[in-house]
Amino acid sequence: MEGSIVKEREGDVRGKPKGRVVDPRAAAEVQAVLGDEPRRRDLLIEHLHKIQDRYGCISAAHMVALAREMKLAATEVYEVATFYHHFDVMKEGDKAPPALTVRVCDSLSCELAGARQLMEGLKRELGPGVRVIPAPCVGRCEQAPVAVVGKNPVAQATVEKVKPQVSAGRTRCPVGKYITYSEYRRTGGYRLLAECLAGKRDAERVMKTLEDSGLRGLGGAGFSAGRKWRIVRSEKAPRLLAVNIDEGEPGTFKDRYYLERDPHRFLEGAIIAAWTVQIAEIYLYLRDEYAGCREILERELKALKDDPPCPLPPIHLRRGAGAYICGEESAMIESIEGKRGMPRLRPPYVAQVGLFGYPTLEHNMETLYWVREILEKGADWFASCGRHGRKGLRSFSVSGRVRKPGVHLAAAGITVNELIDECCGGMLPGHRFYAYLPGGASGGILPAAMGDIPLDFDTLNQHGCFIGSAAIIVLSERDKAAAAARNLMKFFADESCGQCTPCRVGTAKALKLMERPQWDQGLLEELSVAMADASICGLGQAAPNPIRCVMKYFPREIE
Repeated sequence: MEGSIVKEREGDVRGKPKGRVVDPRAAAEVQAVLGDEPRRRDLLIEHLHKIQDRYGCISAAHMVALAREMKLAATEVYEVATFYHHFDVMKEGDKAPPALTVRVCDSLSCELAGARQLMEGLKRELGPGVRVIPAPCVGRCEQAPVAVVGKNPVAQATVEKVKPQVSAGRTRCPVGKYITYSEYRRTGGYRLLAECLAGKRDAERVMKTLEDSGLRGLGGAGFSAGRKWRIVRSEKAPRLLAVNIDEGEPGTFKDRYYLERDPHRFLEGAIIAAWTVQIAEIYLYLRDEYAGCREILERELKALKDDPPCPLPPIHLRRGAGAYICGEESAMIESIEGKRGMPRLRPPYVAQVGLFGYPTLEHNMETLYWVREILEKGADWFASCGRHGRKGLRSFSVSGRVRKPGVHLAAAGITVNELIDECCGGMLPGHRFYAYLPGGASGGILPAAMGDIPLDFDTLNQHGCFIGSAAIIVLSERDKAAAAARNLMKFFADESCGQCTPCRVGTAKALKLMERPQWDQGLLEELSVAMADASICGLGQAAPNPIRCVMKYFPREIE
């Protein structure tokens, strides 16, 4: 009896494939989309983008076919595709999304400018044929509120502005005038790089100049650029360079500003860094929201490679897929490798074991943007630009209740009062300065009474804040710091990668507590301690900053 049951069970499965069956049509479509592209594991996200771009979503059949094409388990493809906001993953039986999606940024600067009302109006006016959804910061805070029609951002968006874009099918991001490769070469571009490769400049002298200039990482961490080059250069070859252009911090848009205008200044800085540190290959990680910047970089990298001023290292452009966490250096590296953007435990640090296991120099795009000018003008030029005892220049991304939001280049150490008066044309008519965020969503919130603190690295720490990427969001007396903190905590809760419990649970729990009219300050402080002390990466560690600042500086709003 038992033997017959075994035989019957064997007969049931004999000749049938295990796991998911690959649909022949989906397999042919995936092969056509990928063409002759390599099927390497690290290109998984790039290949998912190709399928999404072609079909508007990623079906279950396409994921199974892609898994077989890349010799991966279907679960690997699924877990990566579902990790990122910009992939529309369809399960079996799901209905495909509408052909057009309009995303409305709901981060703080856009919320101050009326994003909620815009969202409601668009849902009402555009109808069921267009999907209208909220989106985390799209990196255009100076144009708030912003709606993105497909890939086409609409600045100072209103229903009346968006509807014609939708009707006309304007879904591509327009590219404005910028300095092209030929124009950059005519004005001395890449001459400094050629001098380096010709032996006219010494690597040790280059690193010393950067150290003396005081140039620090401008993505938020603020580590000495020259010292970082020296550390990575001392590691065993081969070494790699990973450039972080995943500018997802709410309030920050300086990298986009420079890329849209002068992309080769940054590219030359990156290649000089590669020469100095003896880097084998360069990887550029660009956030998916910057479709116009991607088009510019694709054009200009091709022009650079077609007519190189000197021998170049391989340069790879990789596309993010909508994940704030990938702004963290190790999460970005995981994403470049084609994985979910989950931060790594440290040590080892990426300078020792980074991209593909090799020592990696990781830099923010703007840090490299300044390399050429500092080397041409000297360390003293850059160091002397500071104010109130600080060194260097800062590109401040300013948004909120000011007359002239935008990227303002100013002396490091300038105060927010000086910045508003000298660079931003003052406050908006009818608005009085009430509070400000000195470092984007993560940097905390301070009252206007503390508007004379120098804005630079190490000056804000004692107040529970930091400058980070120099994203300044200005609030007026019409706003509430507690409401701003709720917006920021919602962002952190949505963007937590979920890897560690303090961040995953802490941000969600904190948001619920902050939605009450009266805050339980004792419990919020306990949560803040747990998140700050036990989270793996900076997202969870910095998420409590807005909470603590509101409790310390704006107690009347929550009692």
